[in-house]
Amino acid sequence: MGFRETLSPKPTISDQDVAKGLHNITWEGVTAMGLFSITTSGFLAAYALLLGCSNFQIGVLAAIPFLTQPVQLFIIPLVERIRRRKAIALLSWIPAQSAWIFIALIPLFLDIPSSNAAVMLLGIMAIRGVFVSVTNCAWNSWIRDLVPQQVLGSFFARRQMWTNLAAMAFGLLAAFFVSYWEGRAPGNEALGYTIILLFGAVFLGLASPLFMSRIPEPLMQPAPAVKPSLFSTIASPLRDANYRHLVWFLFLWGLALNMSIPFFAVYMLVRLGLPLPWVIGFSILSQAFNILFLRIWGPLADRFGLKAILSVSVSLYLLVVLGWAFTTMPDRHLLTIPLLVGLHIFAGIAAAGASFTTATIGLKLAPQGEATAYLAVASLGASLGAGLGPLAGGYLGDFFSTRQVSLVFTWIDPARSIELPTFDLIGFDFLFLITFVLGFFTLNVLRSLREEGEASREIVVDALLAPMQDAVRPMSSVPGLTFLSQFPYGILRRVPVPGLDVALGVTAYQLAEIARAATVAAVRGQRRVTKIARALEQALIGVGTTQDIETHSIEVGRQTARGAMHAKEAVGLDVDRLAHSAVLGIARTFGHARLDPGDALRGAGYGIVQGAGETGVDYVKAAVKAVEAARKVAEQAGLSEEQAAAYVAQGALDAAAAMGAEALAQVEDSLPEDVLLPESVGQQR
Repeated sequence: MGFRETLSPKPTISDQDVAKGLHNITWEGVTAMGLFSITTSGFLAAYALLLGCSNFQIGVLAAIPFLTQPVQLFIIPLVERIRRRKAIALLSWIPAQSAWIFIALIPLFLDIPSSNAAVMLLGIMAIRGVFVSVTNCAWNSWIRDLVPQQVLGSFFARRQMWTNLAAMAFGLLAAFFVSYWEGRAPGNEALGYTIILLFGAVFLGLASPLFMSRIPEPLMQPAPAVKPSLFSTIASPLRDANYRHLVWFLFLWGLALNMSIPFFAVYMLVRLGLPLPWVIGFSILSQAFNILFLRIWGPLADRFGLKAILSVSVSLYLLVVLGWAFTTMPDRHLLTIPLLVGLHIFAGIAAAGASFTTATIGLKLAPQGEATAYLAVASLGASLGAGLGPLAGGYLGDFFSTRQVSLVFTWIDPARSIELPTFDLIGFDFLFLITFVLGFFTLNVLRSLREEGEASREIVVDALLAPMQDAVRPMSSVPGLTFLSQFPYGILRRVPVPGLDVALGVTAYQLAEIARAATVAAVRGQRRVTKIARALEQALIGVGTTQDIETHSIEVGRQTARGAMHAKEAVGLDVDRLAHSAVLGIARTFGHARLDPGDALRGAGYGIVQGAGETGVDYVKAAVKAVEAARKVAEQAGLSEEQAAAYVAQGALDAAAAMGAEALAQVEDSLPEDVLLPESVGQQR
């Protein structure tokens, strides 16, 4: 096939063409993101500082890709006229990726650090931004017509998972190489950056257009007989009240978030004094959890709608930004590193949901045949906000660098005086607080957006952290964030701080996923109850301290049993074995640790019935098998058979009650008559 044919739209797109296109879209993203990982975040910030950029210039550097997006307004007529989106995207993407070669060579031709080197970096980035804007305008409309609507959320979530894996691998390579180079060539650190950038530009940057060329392009919808003017084309999406809410949200969210994100790396490098490998390592940690949760957010988006996932992700992201203000008080403290670990974990989880939903919700809400204009306006709104954000952040960061607010607790007695800092804001801390407040108001704008088939954010949180009884207390399995576990769940959901309820949901979901993975791994090769139970026991020991497990025993038992039941879909085990394994593993954990197993077994009964209901298994049979298993493992838990059966039955009835009156009646009738239950559970038997 010749070059001209490669760039030509196809009059008909078969299912095979679509499958081929989706495959190459994924690989295009993998190679592009591989380069992106070593040309952004901590790496680019460190390189810019080395060239002589100030904080404000770093803000400009972060803003350029977004401020050049209005170029799309002038590309829309070109796309509508030529109607060859693939040709436009490909011929602009090649020079955009090649620009990194010239950026890499700056230290070889100019003195560093110097203002000339900084200006050269900004100038090349500006030219590249123009080419990227041309690519995006054609690419968005092209992909909108190619990817089937029914798999939009899950496909882009899966694509982002693979691209993040590439980003982790190449980001880690870049970090280790720079660290190695600095040790071997002190005083000539810039050459290490040059080598890495050249490698990325040649082997990754130019591979991306290659995969792009293999993606088929459907024919655009027929052009209207009377072509509207540029103004009317842009005005059409803004006359759509619902789409206008989306554009306004994207603008405010881009503004709020990008006031802080570009400066996280600078903050760690300069304020906290962390070496670059540490900064890149934190970024990789964030990307790892991003990947873990992409496979969760994607199906949830197809099930509950993009808006609901976007809402919970944005609120969690705001909690992360607020947490950065407490990493210094006013200097590094004992909890700085653990707090950074927790913040990057939750940032990865939040970014997994926010990034692919903001990228795809505009695709979903754009009318068929008008995608080019609608997506260009949405991109314009997001880009203007994201472009103004770093500029405002750089200015405010410099402004507040000489200002400080401190609250100090002072104790004075005749012998001495003691001063303890309780709250301290300086420099970028103000920026993080401003971002949080602005983002809080941005959530109100999102609420006004309407999406067909949408669900409330509360339903999504409940899907992560299923309904609990008043006696159930929340837990956190993330080291350094156990303070979250001290809040009762019901009260916490009413606290007007965005993200706290989502943080609880995702940490509980992690425990269930750990249990599911342990169960799947244990049955490979040998399906034995004791082997699964041992795997669950080891998984429980690894997720937290003994005190954590004891304090939150009901929730630990519930999520562990729930995750084990979800493994049935992967390994095909019967309910009897899974229920027995879950109860045995939990009983062993609490027995060996000499902890009270009662609440944990109650949680196990709840999780077995809940997990059975979620996976389509007969939850009545699951409840019966769970009680039978409790009798068999009672001795290992240090309980009588009657006590163990009563605890598990109590949890099973709690879960059934949460499922409805009919489910409660069915489970209650199925339990053996000799099981003793407290009066507070179900109806009296």
